[in-house]
Amino acid sequence: MQPDDCAAIAAVERLSLVQMSMAALDDVVRIENHTYPFPWSRQNFIDSMAAGYTCTLLRCDELLAGYVVLMNAVDDLHILNITVESSQRGRGLSKRLLSHAEGIARQAGCTALLLEVRPSNAHARSVYEHLGFVRIGIRRDYYPAERGREDAVVMRKALDREQGT
Repeated sequence: MQPDDCAAIAAVERLSLVQMSMAALDDVVRIENHTYPFPWSRQNFIDSMAAGYTCTLLRCDELLAGYVVLMNAVDDLHILNITVESSQRGRGLSKRLLSHAEGIARQAGCTALLLEVRPSNAHARSVYEHLGFVRIGIRRDYYPAERGREDAVVMRKALDREQGT
């Protein structure tokens, strides 16, 4: 199956969410390195799995289309990494991963989702805003950048407890 084959797939049943495994790390790291100028390392993913964070893959048939890494932070579920493979963007897959995160948050009794995003990533900020995230602050010098460090916009989505029941 070629990456573009997912474009023709309309049925949601072709998508599956599975737990990240060591066997999938080559593909995860390949996507991570292709997507970001300052990617997570293989060890970051290994450490996240070892720490018991929720690490989920989104597959389109057998093709890895994206992934999300989630950390429970008491009242909030912190989205540490959410990535969709470049050839799969524009198909609502980030929304599917965020919906999964919301479900995990509700199961854990969390009241909100929390994430950081680069101010320079206008597209991601727009997606998050469209899905109900609001800006709650700035983390200074959070991300590595070409010339030093870049701030992070901190965004939060409050979860209505009524929807989770």
